[in-house]
Amino acid sequence: MWPIRANRHTTSLRAMILGFLLVILAGSVLLMLPISTREGVRTPFLETLFTSTSAVCVTGLVIHDTATYWSAFGQLVILLLIQIGGLGVVTVAGAFAILSGRRIGLMQRSTMQEAIAAPKVGGIVRLTGFILKAALVMELAGTALLLPTFSREFGFFQGAWYALFHAVSAFCNAGFDLMGIKAPFSSLTDYAAHPVVNITIMLLIILGGIGFLTWDDIRTNRLRLRKYRMQSKVILTVTLALILIPAVYFFFCEFSWAPMKERVLLSLFQAVTPRTAGFNTADLTAMSETGQAITTLLMLIGGSPGSTAGGMKTTTLAVLLASALAVFRQRENPQFFGRRVSHETVLQASTILMMYLALFLGGGLVISGVEDLPVLSCLFETASAVGTVGLSLGLTPELGALSHLILIVLMFFGRVGGLTLIFAALSKTQTGGAKLPQERITVG
Repeated sequence: MWPIRANRHTTSLRAMILGFLLVILAGSVLLMLPISTREGVRTPFLETLFTSTSAVCVTGLVIHDTATYWSAFGQLVILLLIQIGGLGVVTVAGAFAILSGRRIGLMQRSTMQEAIAAPKVGGIVRLTGFILKAALVMELAGTALLLPTFSREFGFFQGAWYALFHAVSAFCNAGFDLMGIKAPFSSLTDYAAHPVVNITIMLLIILGGIGFLTWDDIRTNRLRLRKYRMQSKVILTVTLALILIPAVYFFFCEFSWAPMKERVLLSLFQAVTPRTAGFNTADLTAMSETGQAITTLLMLIGGSPGSTAGGMKTTTLAVLLASALAVFRQRENPQFFGRRVSHETVLQASTILMMYLALFLGGGLVISGVEDLPVLSCLFETASAVGTVGLSLGLTPELGALSHLILIVLMFFGRVGGLTLIFAALSKTQTGGAKLPQERITVG
């Protein structure tokens, strides 16, 4: 069944937002139940709201350690919230409609199109089916790869649960982990030199973060890169650059103390995970301020459109860089791979950048002032929230109610997207009519 019974007065974007809100609230209520905690206690609503928002918005910031505080039932609720949030509320609802044989109307198809950022409504049901099958295959493959390591360490049944939980969390770019049984909030630091765990988690993060339409291009055109959509080419190029360039810095400047194999794995993992997975194999507090600043920038950029990841998006960064390059070369329009980018797209990218910077800086400064904490540390947490990453310098569990509310808003904004919220609120756009007089203003 659809979470929203859409009608002519309900836009697709509003349906998406309301769907996310309903799932977050339902998750909050379930996590309040005593059965959700190991101690059998009732968790305060604000704390469950924070956890549910973090799971649905695939962020990974937590107040309580997932492994030691939540029971098996609570962990299952969190995993289901991660899966729904990663694939998208509308996509999951569409899956139930497809499986039940229900007829999917034009409004529902339009909502599905918006949810996965598809270029057209035609073929959207087929594309949704492909997304669900591909996600299931990738998560099960990740579970199978992680199972031998975790089963040797925790026993077969617990190891299977740990393998499934971390595979889904990684593919959905969520960053929730169950390794707190070793040390609270330790993430994957015990596996810093383990190649299978590192490579499996990194591949799942990348596959989940490049976007559903990119998968479709890869499936359709295989290695014939010239036939890919321009957007897919941009996503793959920027993703590769954002992995390799930071990895080189981390290799030479942050992890020079580690043995060669561990050094390579640490460098690659810390380049991949800020966009927007939230696992870590290194102690983030031990990194230099430069390393933390680079991580912050990667968190703000995030993943790609129509993916399980949040953040500002790789394509937004690409459009902004191409626009700057076009100005330097005195070209009228930015361009990629022989295709020009519209002026409207450049304006949207600029707006998204300004909104993310305003929320990132504003949230960090407010938290710093309220909590009397270092600004740079607070900015790291707000970048993690608005980028839906989940990396932390250890501040989040110690923050007060107001700061947690700020992070909740940032996580929701980062997952749903700034333009989605704006277009949903201002769905009745004005077209035509008189225009104001134009006058030149000097910039720069």
